[in-house]
Amino acid sequence: MSEQSKSLSQLAFQKFKRNKIGFVSFIFVIFLGLVAIFGYVFAPDNSNSANQMHLEIHSKKPGFSVLMLTIPSKDHKSQSWFSILKNGKLNTDTEIPIKSYTVANNSISYVGYTDGLTKVLPLAKVFNDPEKYITQRTFYFGTDKYGRDVLSRLIIGTRISFFIGFIAVFISLLIGVSIGAAAGYFGGKVDTFIMWLINITWSIPTLLLVIAITLALGKGYWQVFIAVGLTMWVEVARVVRGQVMSTKQLQYVEAAKALGFSNFRIISRHIIPNIMAPVIVISAANFASAILIESGLSFLGIGAQPPTPSWGAMIKNHYNYIILGKPYLAIIPGVAIMSLVMAFMLIGNALRDALDVKD
Repeated sequence: MSEQSKSLSQLAFQKFKRNKIGFVSFIFVIFLGLVAIFGYVFAPDNSNSANQMHLEIHSKKPGFSVLMLTIPSKDHKSQSWFSILKNGKLNTDTEIPIKSYTVANNSISYVGYTDGLTKVLPLAKVFNDPEKYITQRTFYFGTDKYGRDVLSRLIIGTRISFFIGFIAVFISLLIGVSIGAAAGYFGGKVDTFIMWLINITWSIPTLLLVIAITLALGKGYWQVFIAVGLTMWVEVARVVRGQVMSTKQLQYVEAAKALGFSNFRIISRHIIPNIMAPVIVISAANFASAILIESGLSFLGIGAQPPTPSWGAMIKNHYNYIILGKPYLAIIPGVAIMSLVMAFMLIGNALRDALDVKD
């Protein structure tokens, strides 16, 4: 039995690999998952929330370069690598965009990028090697209206959009599979009550329900994670209920009942493992839906709160720049959302074909 199960799994994986679009989408999602985990390692601005502002160079085009003078901070707190990986650097140095500079007489003179004024800093107080603290900085995706690096905030924002999918799908599976399995297996009054609850929840617009739960729990991305998960279990429950109702009539379930196994064991060990194929496909679609819902909530201002970067919030902050000649500030996070959502939808289609036993 185990070898047969293994061969079926291998067959499904081979069918999935033959779907080139779905497999490439899977690789793309894995890549974004690594970016989400190690975002502060990849981001050019690894400060907390990638929130290093340079108002002198706000709203610059992609590929913009400037000389950056870094003034070391006097108060540096030690951080573990895990803390930096999780939250970024807490103590950042002061960065000043400049046009030019000269080093002479134990001081450094620099010309400000916007005001054109010459300012002098004593070397002895802040610098040991001045050339080390002046670099050519390139903003590959430009800067936002606060002068922050768009690429860095896009990378860190991946964490919000990616993790909400996992947490929301996990919550929806935990609730949906449990309730749907109970309704399908026991039937009768249990099924009637659960279907009444499902229909009531289904009749409420998802976005309005998420907003209501979010406002009740408070603003923040963890609250959004929970709120989205609590509204996505309905479709999972309906599918699981239908699958259980048809599966419980099969001979191996009847045999398990005859052997005296408990209802919990029959449901958890015999029925649910055999109905997971459609649930996996729905989970991929729910992952994409969770990303869209979170982006919408962030656009409305009730998702992840500033300065935490979120793709939806990036669009909200810059959508008016579309008519001001700088549409890339809103288009770049929009393309990121579209790419991730499309990747999960394509994975769902590929999984549907790979897990179809009729082929």
